[in-house]
Amino acid sequence: MKPVNKEQFLSRLENKVESHLQEAIRVFQNINEETLLRPATNGGWSIAQCLDHLNSYGQYYLPYIQKGLNKNINLVNPDTFQSSWLGNYFTRLIDPETGKKKQKSAKIHQPAHNLDAHAVVAEFIQQQETLLAYIKQSRQVDLNKIKIPVSILKWIKLNLGDVLQFLIAHNERHLQQAKQNLLQPNILTATASV
Repeated sequence: MKPVNKEQFLSRLENKVESHLQEAIRVFQNINEETLLRPATNGGWSIAQCLDHLNSYGQYYLPYIQKGLNKNINLVNPDTFQSSWLGNYFTRLIDPETGKKKQKSAKIHQPAHNLDAHAVVAEFIQQQETLLAYIKQSRQVDLNKIKIPVSILKWIKLNLGDVLQFLIAHNERHLQQAKQNLLQPNILTATASV
C-alpha cells in the first residue's frame, strides 16, 4: 500500500466516527425497547444485537488502543501512514463498500439474545465518544509502530492505523445492517409512536 497523508487519513476516520455517533444518538437512542430487540425479518440480528456485536469489538480493541497510545506518545511522529497488506485486506473484507460477501461472526463476538437494549445503545454511544478521543490522540503517534493483537487471532498483530480503519469499517457495516431493521414495515409504525 502506498503511504497516505496521516492528517487526512485520521480526519476521514474521525468524520466517519462522528457520523456513527450522531446516527446512534439520532436514530437508535430514542427507539422503544421492543423495536430495538425485534429480530430482522430475514432471521438476522436485531438492532440491539448489531450494536452489542460492535460493543464486543470495542470492549476488546479500545483498551489495547489506549494502552498503545499511552506507551508510544513520545515516538517520532511521521506525517504519513502506510497500511499493511493484511490490515488493508481485513478492512476491504469487512467494509460494506468492498466486502459484499456475508461474513460469519466469531463466537467471541456473537451477541446475546436477552439484552438490555437501551444499555447496549448507551454503551455504543460511549464507545464512539472514546474512539473519537483516541483518534485525536493518534495524531501524536506513529500509527505504524503501535501494534495491536487481532481479537480472533491474537498472535496476529496489526498497526494502530489498520486497527482504526478496520474497526470503523466494521461499525459502518453493522450500522447499515441495524438500519435495515428500521425499514421493516412493522418497525415503521412502532417507531412513529416514539
